[in-house]
Amino acid sequence: MRFSTRAAMRALAIATVLATAQPLAAHAEVTDTVRHVLMQMFDKPEQRLAVDPVTVEGDIAVAGWAQGEMGGRALLRRKGADWQLILCSGDALKEAKSLQQFGLTAEQAEAMATAVVTAEARLDPSVVQKFSRFDGVVMMQADGSHPSVGGHGEGHGSDHANHSSN
Repeated sequence: MRFSTRAAMRALAIATVLATAQPLAAHAEVTDTVRHVLMQMFDKPEQRLAVDPVTVEGDIAVAGWAQGEMGGRALLRRKGADWQLILCSGDALKEAKSLQQFGLTAEQAEAMATAVVTAEARLDPSVVQKFSRFDGVVMMQADGSHPSVGGHGEGHGSDHANHSSN
């Protein structure tokens, strides 16, 4: 069987598209799942939650969020098939040193910090400013609850239910 150069190039192009489409689809599914976890926990009809960007490095995700005039970043960790919200913070979640303090290895922390800064660079600066308004670090409990801190608790509410990806 004889292939022409054109047919070979077409086969190579199709193989390349198929090889890159699967990881992109898997990444989109993970970011959608992380977004869904936060929306399920904190979105309210009277105060909508916006979650973007979602940055994923392995089993760790950092998501920027805004709700009304407040905003911040959330650190999530994959546990099995589910994503668990670990903490909320502001600028600490775009700094490698802080990410290491939150349990990431030096390599993971550096990769995540770079990815978060890169992802946020495509957003409107006023949105990124909201992420910086979150002062301090609020550790989340296993049930997804946290103490009310500087209006953050009121913005999200205290009725955090299931936060799995199921």
